[in-house]
Amino acid sequence: MKQTAFYGVGLPYRSIGELNGKLFVVEGPDRVGRSTQLNLLADWLESEGHATSNTGFRRSQLTQDGLDQAKQGHTLAKNTLSLFYATDFADRLENQIIPALRAGFYVLSDRYMYSIFARDRVRGIDPDWLRQVYGFALVPDLVLYLRVEVEDLVPRVISGGGFDYWESGMDLHLADNLYDSFCIYQRRIIRELDQMAEEYGFVTVDASRSIQAVFEDLKKEILKVI
Repeated sequence: MKQTAFYGVGLPYRSIGELNGKLFVVEGPDRVGRSTQLNLLADWLESEGHATSNTGFRRSQLTQDGLDQAKQGHTLAKNTLSLFYATDFADRLENQIIPALRAGFYVLSDRYMYSIFARDRVRGIDPDWLRQVYGFALVPDLVLYLRVEVEDLVPRVISGGGFDYWESGMDLHLADNLYDSFCIYQRRIIRELDQMAEEYGFVTVDASRSIQAVFEDLKKEILKVI
């Protein structure tokens, strides 16, 4: 068991106490291969006898439909959309992540507050305000940062169905086409994640290599803390 640690005041209306499980976060830019690696990690951990639970963006029943509708309309102001994601995160933390950790599960999270920070900072939101908003967030046991350059992402996007409005940052009017906007936007996201890797102590893994090579590195890092 470990003593619960938060990035700020935590959840002021409830006592969390000690948690028996561990929280592993996989971070990285869009299309870097997080889902693939999380599936492999879940299968591996379960084969070793560990109960696992998966979570990620827009998986809160409270906010999922609203977020999807808001993104389709492209109508929310940046601060409103940021608070929508904060609500999604808080609901999943309280009702999915913490109960699973209390029960001794290994929780695998497809991104965490850090990706929200990166997206919001690129959109000009005050980082100090973000830190205050997310003061309720648990400190993960391990953050694994899948890092690539934009040049590595583009072929994956093309082979994986093409460019997406939000993944390309088209709401920021960085370029008049999806390809150029994607490259500009993702470079900014990667720059923000690089800064947070140092600030929050991410373990950086070169994700430009084969799926198996990346998976083996992730396993090694997780084995150090379980």
